[in-house]
Amino acid sequence: MTRNKGAMTVAEAGRRGGATTAQRHGPEFYEQIGKKGGKTTAQRHGSDFYEQIGKQGGQKVKELYGPRFYGRIGKIGGDTVSEKYGHEHFEEIGKKGGQKVAELIARGRQANNDLR
Repeated sequence: MTRNKGAMTVAEAGRRGGATTAQRHGPEFYEQIGKKGGKTTAQRHGSDFYEQIGKQGGQKVKELYGPRFYGRIGKIGGDTVSEKYGHEHFEEIGKKGGQKVAELIARGRQANNDLR
């Protein structure tokens, strides 16, 4: 691509502008504008919108990388959590999950008894 002296592509201008903004405002700035954008999007489109785009994104990832990709990244994530918090973390969340399941079963049984 031929360029005039001093001219830059749109991509170059975007990169330079992004780098300057990051340097001036830091990562917190991006966190703030991301939250603001997320709230605005939720108000305009509702919570179902996020579910819809999440499904679309997940489907695209599955098409690009195959269904086994999720298993690989899940293992990487699990290993990272284990390194950071230790195996005790998994024991704790497992107990919490088991307690919740027991509670739901008890509620279901009670509702079934109430119908009789």
